[in-house]
Amino acid sequence: MKQHGTDSFFVVGEGVLEFDWQGRPITRQPLTVEELRRFRFSRLGPVGVPTDEPTRAALAAAITARVPQPDSAEPPIPAGFTYLGQFVDHDLTMDRTSAQLGEDVTVDELMQGRSPALDLDSVYGRGPTDPNDRVCYTEDGVTLKVGTTSPADFPDDRVKVELTGFDLPRFGGAGGTAADRRRPLIPDNRNDENLAVAQTHLAFIRFHNRVVEELALKGLARRRLFSAARELVVRHYQWMLVHDFLPRIVDPAIVADVFRQGRRFFEAPGDGYAGRGLRPTMPIEFSVAAYRIGHSMIRDTYQWNRVFNSTGPGEIATLLQLFTFSGVSGNFQAGSQIPDLDNPNSGTVDTLPTNWIADFRRLFDFTEANRPDLAAPAESGGGNVTKRVDTLLVDPLVNLPAGTFGGRGSTVPNIHRNLAFRNLTRAHMVRLASGQQMAEFFGVEPLSAEQILHGNQGATLDALTDEQRTTVLAATPLWFYLLREAEFGNGLLGPVGGRIVAEVFHRAIEGSRTSIVRDPAWRPKYGPDSNTFRMTDLLLFAFEGKADLLNPLGD
Repeated sequence: MKQHGTDSFFVVGEGVLEFDWQGRPITRQPLTVEELRRFRFSRLGPVGVPTDEPTRAALAAAITARVPQPDSAEPPIPAGFTYLGQFVDHDLTMDRTSAQLGEDVTVDELMQGRSPALDLDSVYGRGPTDPNDRVCYTEDGVTLKVGTTSPADFPDDRVKVELTGFDLPRFGGAGGTAADRRRPLIPDNRNDENLAVAQTHLAFIRFHNRVVEELALKGLARRRLFSAARELVVRHYQWMLVHDFLPRIVDPAIVADVFRQGRRFFEAPGDGYAGRGLRPTMPIEFSVAAYRIGHSMIRDTYQWNRVFNSTGPGEIATLLQLFTFSGVSGNFQAGSQIPDLDNPNSGTVDTLPTNWIADFRRLFDFTEANRPDLAAPAESGGGNVTKRVDTLLVDPLVNLPAGTFGGRGSTVPNIHRNLAFRNLTRAHMVRLASGQQMAEFFGVEPLSAEQILHGNQGATLDALTDEQRTTVLAATPLWFYLLREAEFGNGLLGPVGGRIVAEVFHRAIEGSRTSIVRDPAWRPKYGPDSNTFRMTDLLLFAFEGKADLLNPLGD
């Protein structure tokens, strides 16, 4: 599962859910060993009623309409959490066995590799001894490689240098296409689909390497050193997700209930999952709907660094540029003309230009960690916050680069580039339960017809026909329903969406090889105290608490 937008799901107990050659949703049994080894999804709720294509297209147009969109409400969510969420999604769906199709893989490896887990497989892969993933590691077999940026011409001499440690490591070399040379040396190439998630991945590489440095001072070496560092990094990561990330997108009362009282619906202990070592699955309700709420958080422009902001020498960074300055979706091509991102031989350099290094002060709020000296400079646009979680997506998501869904080099119909349409169509393919069905399943009061039709400063459904509005009211597509639910919850996922997300995170942490759910007495050591570890604390440790590393281009 290397790309977003899979057009086929292997659902345990049902088979392979996909479209046939005429575009009709079908279910069939796996035909090959490779298909049997695919990522394991499950169905949490009931089977839903498909939504016809004209209604999906009309609803997608409403969701991506060019209208003003509010930022996240008080307290605002720093924009870096949008891309941390994408990074987490890739960790949940990372397939550690994919590089070994056709080779011998133990049953235990197969089940773990096909299971959602929050243990940073997207960073570590199968480890430094694996023949496929060892290229991600340095010669010591303990630390992870980092990359070097390319000198830039604009705007001054400060960016006309190579800087090591501020880009992902890349294949480079000669031969192949330019896209081949730009390909990142990381286990999951999806983490180079846009610049913000690529820089987030880089921060985790640096965090691991810093933990290695600290543990090495205690006399650990080689394999023991790597194992100890990985375990510490994963535990801190899980703690940060539970205590810092989830409460920003899910009603904190739901998060607290799930992580204190346990799961009630998804692979709950009463269903025989506790203590039996059964590997988690991933509900299609989570993958196809609930966790796609992050799409609503995306901004169309970002105050990126000293160079690219609303008052700097370069213009404010656009969402398209975040795709452009990546190796998988983009081509690192500078200039004012829209680059040909679908051409694998386009582009100017093979590594990130120095003037596009992230200023992490603009993506996260370090004043939360009592570091007012690391506040984003207000005179050059300040920091970025997410858009409110609601039924509106920014306009650039109407026309996704083909590389974001594995379509580079092929002809793609325009409607297939619309992210909202893609989300609604996947739900149609897997016959996802409606919002009303999931509310009944959880035993909560569903949204009213008035709330679904008119929302709360979200998408307007006036352009839909009467028949289409009737269709949406009768069986509201789950993704749209959960976004409407958030509109009435101050931008937080509520009784349906929040329950799905919190329980899946709990199960994924419980089922990980290293797990703070299974070890509730564990406490972090790299935060300000034994009960606190936030994303800002991770960044502070990874970048040694230094402004010139968190923001190497200066103010």
